[in-house]
Amino acid sequence: MVQDGIPEGTADPASSQTGELVRLDDGSEILIRPIQPSDKAPLLAGFEELSSRSRYRRFLSPMTRLEPRWLDYLTAVDHQGHEALIATSAGAPAGVARYIRLPEDRFAAEVAITIVDSWQGRGVGSTLLARLAMRAREEGIATFRATCLAENRAIVQLLRELGPTTEKMTGQGVEEVTVDLWTDTAEDDSR
Repeated sequence: MVQDGIPEGTADPASSQTGELVRLDDGSEILIRPIQPSDKAPLLAGFEELSSRSRYRRFLSPMTRLEPRWLDYLTAVDHQGHEALIATSAGAPAGVARYIRLPEDRFAAEVAITIVDSWQGRGVGSTLLARLAMRAREEGIATFRATCLAENRAIVQLLRELGPTTEKMTGQGVEEVTVDLWTDTAEDDSR
């Protein structure tokens, strides 16, 4: 279906200079672009919109506030070994997805995603992760690794959509998921 000249779930090519405007299946629009140091305020606003459960799922520990050093770290990225994409709607944050290349394996990166509670289940996560995986491939990254709570089946499912996965419990309800980004998922029926 095409709405306002933009097919649902696709990008508006005219917006590629400032980001990518994407229409989600529910008709809402998000702008996806690389995060910048000037995004500290939107990132903090998004963090404030997260429930304590969402914060715990993202940071694997109780996190009541983002310290200035965290804001610096999360927004000052080099867009190669450390990439972060932010999704906004009408200027308000909807989510962030990032990868950080592992120092011991230049073909692998740790991946993380945070979606503001009111945007969860609407396609922001899968859209952000798909764009992030494309960026990772451009940088020669073949594998994403994610450490998540085993009960967080939504993130595990999002990762499975990126490519073949292996999943292993690492203890105390924590799971490590590895995603092969270079295998075409359409050809892989073994998952």
